[in-house]
Amino acid sequence: MALTLAEMTGLLVVELDQHFWREGEQPLSSDQWMRVQNRLASRGLWIMDGDLGPYDVPGPRLRRADTVVVLDLSLARCAWRAARRSRERADFWWWVISWRWRSRRQVIEAVATHAPRAQVHVLRSPAQVRGFLATASGVAH
Repeated sequence: MALTLAEMTGLLVVELDQHFWREGEQPLSSDQWMRVQNRLASRGLWIMDGDLGPYDVPGPRLRRADTVVVLDLSLARCAWRAARRSRERADFWWWVISWRWRSRRQVIEAVATHAPRAQVHVLRSPAQVRGFLATASGVAH
């Protein structure tokens, strides 16, 4: 979805995973991650793509977001897409399985806390994603 939005709007896509994980799949510390996000978010207009689960500290990017899209797709769809994309570690699969009942509430609360004026879209189906993209096609470059 992020790449489609980028094509439609001309905005830069920032893949959070590419900036967060060090060699050997080691996460950045919370302090390091906040500094990296502040640097990334200061670059002007962007689309940031990703959720780093229990490692994430989303405040720095959410404070600068004008729109937040939360993909709340079914477990089956998420697992299928993740399995097609790449091999993942066991902790990733636990996060996917438990996201709806453990992390979803935290994501919504973080958005409410750090981006209270942002437009928030919680998309729960491919049809809702298509509808959102259709309305986003009118966004100026």
